[in-house]
Amino acid sequence: MEGQGPGRPEDSPGAVPAEPVGGVYEWYTRGLELLRSGSAAAALQLLARAAEAEPGSHSIREALARAQFGTRRFDEAAESFRGIVEEEPAEDYARFGLGLALSRMGDFEGAVEHLALAAAMRPDNDDYAKALRHARATLESRRR
Repeated sequence: MEGQGPGRPEDSPGAVPAEPVGGVYEWYTRGLELLRSGSAAAALQLLARAAEAEPGSHSIREALARAQFGTRRFDEAAESFRGIVEEEPAEDYARFGLGLALSRMGDFEGAVEHLALAAAMRPDNDDYAKALRHARATLESRRR
């Protein structure tokens, strides 16, 4: 690609990346598209900008947490999902995300707590039930 490569001012150490095109809504919708297509790292960049601009947006923060999880930043994802759960305790998807992030961090007791609540809120959700069974089995095997 022409115009890319070393030597550009934006490639310099400490250079600030250019502002993404559009506004917060465009950043959010493009971030969701990137998440759906499997580009969590690219989505993370846009969604972090969007969350910085609109820190009170539940939808943006949830999408950001998903991108953090997708880039294996489980501690950041857990913190993001935890913030949503603290504001909206009945938010089942955020509890599910928090439980998954905690399990990836090795906190299976915390994971079981949040996954059990998510599964109780949505007993018809097979993903919640499967994640809960896995976390409980792992916790049980570690207690032996």
